[in-house]
Amino acid sequence: MDTTVEPTIRPYDPATDAGELWALKRAFELGLGEGTGDGGKAERYESKLTDAYREGYLEWVERCLDEESETVTVAAVGNEDGLEDERDGSSTLVGYVFVLPESLAYVWDAAILNELYVAPDARGTGVADALMERALAIARDQDLPLERLVLDVDRENDRAQAFYERHGFAHWGEMVARELGE
Repeated sequence: MDTTVEPTIRPYDPATDAGELWALKRAFELGLGEGTGDGGKAERYESKLTDAYREGYLEWVERCLDEESETVTVAAVGNEDGLEDERDGSSTLVGYVFVLPESLAYVWDAAILNELYVAPDARGTGVADALMERALAIARDQDLPLERLVLDVDRENDRAQAFYERHGFAHWGEMVARELGE
């Protein structure tokens, strides 16, 4: 992607963006298992990406949007920017950020940045910074028990760690997990 292209940062529109959001979400999930953890991690993340998961995820996004209309924000670039658009539309999504609705703040007593993803060809262009600024604005508008924005980031994901540190995030506790099998 041309680094001079300015993306449009706008609210997600389920009527026109669902297919592209799912493609980005799928890439996000596959990236979680790539390069961090053991070989089984990538397989576990990929195996969950079924049609039922896609439908459930997009329905959940819509429920969150019904509650808080700007909970998902997308970054789009269009043909007018000189980019090839493989679809027939006027823009292509290159990233998104998903801040959970205020009602879920009690999960961690703070605003929750659920996901931030930028397609590889749009990385290093400022898209992630623009999405982060939007996430911070959404979080500041929420009535929170603690005035902070939290997220879960893989400690082996050096690129993400550096990005969040650059935006003022610092470690605040540590999440641990356990498999639910016997």
